[in-house]
Amino acid sequence: MSGPGPGLGLRFQRRFLAARPLRSLPWAELEQTLRTAPDPSLLRDLLHKTILHPLCVKYPPSTKYRRCFLTELIKKHESTAAEPLDELYEALADVLKEEESTLCYKNYLLPTGDCVTLLESTAMISGGTTGLITWEAALHLSEWAMENPEVFRDRTILELGSGIGFTGIAICKTCQPKTYVFSDCHHCVLKQLGENIQLNGFIPEPGGTWGTQTAPQGQEGEAKNCQNPKLVVAELDWSSVTAEELLGLQPDVVIAADVVYDPEVTSALVGMLQKLSSSRADRKPPKVFLAFTIRNPDTYRLFQAQLDEVGIRWQIIPAHGNSNFLYDVQPNVTILQLFL
Repeated sequence: MSGPGPGLGLRFQRRFLAARPLRSLPWAELEQTLRTAPDPSLLRDLLHKTILHPLCVKYPPSTKYRRCFLTELIKKHESTAAEPLDELYEALADVLKEEESTLCYKNYLLPTGDCVTLLESTAMISGGTTGLITWEAALHLSEWAMENPEVFRDRTILELGSGIGFTGIAICKTCQPKTYVFSDCHHCVLKQLGENIQLNGFIPEPGGTWGTQTAPQGQEGEAKNCQNPKLVVAELDWSSVTAEELLGLQPDVVIAADVVYDPEVTSALVGMLQKLSSSRADRKPPKVFLAFTIRNPDTYRLFQAQLDEVGIRWQIIPAHGNSNFLYDVQPNVTILQLFL
């Protein structure tokens, strides 16, 4: 009689806590295991690794997500000859009592054992912006960064279009940068970004000056920051920022995720990259890495043509193998390295 595959519960846990699409969870393997050995202890263990996990209790995914997860778990359980499990129905009853919220948490478990916890919008567009959720390209770029920590170690990093902060927080927790500059232009996004940074154990220096401290309590005190990178949150409008203003940042590395999605935005981005190239004084140009999901091939080709037009060379970074966050839901994400 075969038992569950290796790490079945942990695979459920990682995907559930990050509220990954329910279809990406290993339901078929769970169902097969339950039919082979209808042991309630497996479901009880799953319940404690997901719904009852301390991270879920303190920082829960959306009410709808948890409700759908429990409903599917109960369906799998009822399709076998297993005895009823009261804990499943009690957990669902508790979730059904909750009111829906416009905000939810997602908890991304890092390979180091640490975690990135984010407060996100439940809607794709909220407050007139798409910047209040984590997009797939940010997950992809973070995975690549964790495979290539030497690119970021002891360097000053500027992230364009940081959104609510996943990529930067993950890099700060795993790649030991010297300084990390989060930037965006939307006030709602900047506010949520600042809250998420503090939620994960960092406090940017007020007023955008260099320096950071580590918060003293709760999860805010639990982050494992080997070198306590300096953090800053900057309001940065690509169209209006000047080369002189950028001169003070002096980044070694510039990154961005999912910022190539509209022709107007790509034009502003290329202009921003030109300003960065001309604002480096006597220093060598920064390394630039952009990750984006190819939704419209025409926009992607337009961006490449605009880069060629201003003399910015580019190359595609080979796809990486690990999948800490995306699992079997693989979007059409490309990472480009640009040469300013």
